[in-house]
Amino acid sequence: MYLTTWNKFRHEIYDCFLRAKDALFNTVDALMTETQAKSLPEVTQSLWFERKWSSIYEAFEDGRIDQQALRKVFIRYLPEKEADSSLWIGIDTSGIARPRSLTARDRSALPVPNLPKCEKPVTFGWQFSTVVALPDPASSWTYILDQQRVNTGTTAAQMAFAQLQQLSSSLPKETVVVLDRGYNAIWLWCQCSTLPLQGTLIRLKGNRCFYRAAPAPSGKRGAPRKDGEKLQPEEESSHGSPDGTWQGQDAKGRLVTVTWWKQVHVKQARWLEVTVLQVVRPHATNKERDPRVSWFVWIGDTSVDLASIALGYVRRFGQEHGYRFDKQALLWEKPRLRTPEQFERWSLIVAIAHNQVVLARSVVEPQLRPWENKQRVSTPQQVRRGIGKLLPRLGTPAKPVQLRGKSKGRQRGVQIGKAKRFPVVHKTPKLPPLIPK
Repeated sequence: MYLTTWNKFRHEIYDCFLRAKDALFNTVDALMTETQAKSLPEVTQSLWFERKWSSIYEAFEDGRIDQQALRKVFIRYLPEKEADSSLWIGIDTSGIARPRSLTARDRSALPVPNLPKCEKPVTFGWQFSTVVALPDPASSWTYILDQQRVNTGTTAAQMAFAQLQQLSSSLPKETVVVLDRGYNAIWLWCQCSTLPLQGTLIRLKGNRCFYRAAPAPSGKRGAPRKDGEKLQPEEESSHGSPDGTWQGQDAKGRLVTVTWWKQVHVKQARWLEVTVLQVVRPHATNKERDPRVSWFVWIGDTSVDLASIALGYVRRFGQEHGYRFDKQALLWEKPRLRTPEQFERWSLIVAIAHNQVVLARSVVEPQLRPWENKQRVSTPQQVRRGIGKLLPRLGTPAKPVQLRGKSKGRQRGVQIGKAKRFPVVHKTPKLPPLIPK
């Protein structure tokens, strides 16, 4: 990564802004450099925001961003992976809580983690689906490929597949998609099997039931069997003989056992053959966040090293660290924008700032606080603190401010009514029915 490459990336990002492009690009630079800001108006106090603070709200109200062109720019500048290695991408959803925003349209119920047991872990707001390139080892150095809002008329699984469809033609064939248990849907398995990628690894719930291939016809009267012996993770007696086992150490030198069963299927989609993997970690505490036994389904090329595929699932936790950086440092959930379209533009601005910090990692000297460990790998926030010193050398493609004079204000006698209220959408959307192959 050189300054010329970074500068080219910035100019291509600027070309993706269709309206209010100068104010939007000033917002990106201000967000990257104003590390002490705690709200959206405080971001405008950066030297890189050349306009008055009220212009930032006008930019998100009137601005337009070409998301398809922006997606192509993100993929074009994707950090290079190691030779002879696969690209690992993760997809997950994150909620933006707006429980009291009665004038915000298209809000739905969102789960809230880590609440006391006496509280109901549900709030209301918007949900966003994010596709990121996962680093190795897992850390907050994720690179965002796409970010879209999940509206109330669709599901997270449908949005995930739509994003993969939009990205798959531009991604290398050696790409592995990693999903958590929230995407444990047979409809999504069938759709992912059509993608021109290496495969998809999805974490399973213990009550999922699989079947082996049907036995040969016995010659007796009646229809032949369509399914073979059952394989259910929760029932150890149904496991039978696996197709392969691997035992070794993980990246931290701890004992791990990986077992897999090939060519199994579910009754709802018998034509789709998948591979079921079991990962046993004796050192785990066997709590909800640290299970001793985990189950996965692999949909894709079975000639790959299945043990390394199963062990690679730990990369997915880097996406959680990336979300934390976006929300705590880049103020993703802070602005109180009224419409979902305005917040979608703000989410894209956060993604652009996030990726610029990742791309600047190799050319910016991290700025550490006196109490921060100098022996550890630098964090995105530490690199972000040093961007302000290098940014003057790059300049900005945004045009200088043009003063428009004073506004005439409202005409006398104009009455401003109350903003329209919108109810929370409680209806849960359903996945489309499976179409037999």
